[in-house]
Amino acid sequence: MEILGKDAMKTIKRALAGVLAAGALLNAGVALAVNDSPGGPAVNEINFQQPVTKIAEELYGLHIFMLIICTVIFLGVFGVMFYSVVKHRKSKGFKPAHFHESTTVEIIWTIVPFIIVILMALPATKAVVAMKDTTNADLTVKVTGYQWKWGYDYVKGPGEGISFLSTLSTPRSQVNGQEPISDLYLQEVDNPLVVPVDKKIRIITTANDVVHSWYVPAFGVKQDAIPGFVRDTWFKAEKVGVYRGFCTELCGKEHAYMPVVVNVLSADDYTKWVDAQKKKMASSTDDPNKTYTMDELKTRGAQVYASNCAVCHQPTGKGAGQFPAIDGSKIANGPVAEHVNIVLHGKGAMPPWQTTLNDVEIASVVTYERNSWSNHAGDMLQPKQVADARNGKMPEGGGTTAAAAASAPEAASAAAPAAAEASAPAASGAEATPAAQAAGLPASVYFETGKSTLPADANNAVQTAAAYAKAHPDAKIALSGFTDATGGADLNADLAKKRAQAVRDALKAAGVAEERIVLKKPESVTGGTDAKEARRVEISPAA
Repeated sequence: MEILGKDAMKTIKRALAGVLAAGALLNAGVALAVNDSPGGPAVNEINFQQPVTKIAEELYGLHIFMLIICTVIFLGVFGVMFYSVVKHRKSKGFKPAHFHESTTVEIIWTIVPFIIVILMALPATKAVVAMKDTTNADLTVKVTGYQWKWGYDYVKGPGEGISFLSTLSTPRSQVNGQEPISDLYLQEVDNPLVVPVDKKIRIITTANDVVHSWYVPAFGVKQDAIPGFVRDTWFKAEKVGVYRGFCTELCGKEHAYMPVVVNVLSADDYTKWVDAQKKKMASSTDDPNKTYTMDELKTRGAQVYASNCAVCHQPTGKGAGQFPAIDGSKIANGPVAEHVNIVLHGKGAMPPWQTTLNDVEIASVVTYERNSWSNHAGDMLQPKQVADARNGKMPEGGGTTAAAAASAPEAASAAAPAAAEASAPAASGAEATPAAQAAGLPASVYFETGKSTLPADANNAVQTAAAYAKAHPDAKIALSGFTDATGGADLNADLAKKRAQAVRDALKAAGVAEERIVLKKPESVTGGTDAKEARRVEISPAA
């Protein structure tokens, strides 16, 4: 047993040594992995961040004050205890006293803790009262927590009317371990909250989905954001700079990916920022009554997707974990009504976006998803259709038909049979109403490389154009053919023309008179850098 005991002790010592060595290496590795974050936490930081507000200074002072009191109590209690153990131990022949109670001792250990609590409570109460005094604010900002981003609305004061979302901007390649992490890993956003220095800022918090918490250590501010409730707090930054915080309430899968970043500017710089933001908002205001082109919708949709959707569905559209892929999905290639319904109302882990995105943003991102990566639905969603969907009238159409394009020579004269077949209504469902389909113009038909044969999935765009012509008897339809960048200029020009002629023949077969169809040659037949998107014919109302 003695030998076994010695071996066991040696094993334990070796294990402890290994753990300590591994811990030291890990700590060194972490320290070398990143440097101090500007405006955020420092490597191996064990104390509060440097305060830049009066409230944060008071909290820091309270922290030190409480620490001193606790240290004195600790030393006093354990000092007496260890003194008693050593001084009055049995080995020295000390005889313990025998008594039942001591009123004096009981009074002392009741009064002394009471005094200590009062000494701690008075300054703490003063700080809490000051933290809740949100009156006489120079600027009021509403902060809304979303999964997983922050929304900022400037409610009152300089900058009133400015509104934007603040989303994590750390590259997904760093998050996925494909690149080394930066010093601002998970602490950088696309749009920080901007406030002026030496001004009282009132923060009103709420949430759109689950409970979040808005926290900036350097300000000494932490306020929960609760759905259906409004809470408020305030701060007054006394130093220009960028300050970083976090959501401190566990709010779901991407909880770690919604940092808080506040940019404190001088009065002059803040005024310039407000002017720039208002000009930007005025120039980029979405027009819900406009009929957008495919390129406009996709460009806007790419921005909306990157800011709101890529964090879950990935920039590639391939999805991750519980978040399904959009690339090649039945939703993005099926009826547009189902696609719109999910975006508006959410499904499963996906939150509803009807209160977060406007009609133009939803129309853009749906169009982008249906016509990006390997998805080529060829249809578009206009803001008016989204507005109708909010009121229960879902858009009709969408998805590809089961009709197969007939094999035909490249010559335009042989395109009519294929066009007639492609223009036939889909057997699986009823045709969309003219009003609903008319709202879908402009539309696009996508072709295979080097081909002018009408593809099998052209029916939706053709029927949309035919419905438009029926609903607008005096209107004409313009067709513009495009190719990708491969091939010679003359060959591409001829191919683009043949593609437009193939769509023209399909429209004729669908009942559109030839004199109402205009073949409009674009300034350049090269349809863009994306080869799949470039090989198309655009169908639009003729000017």
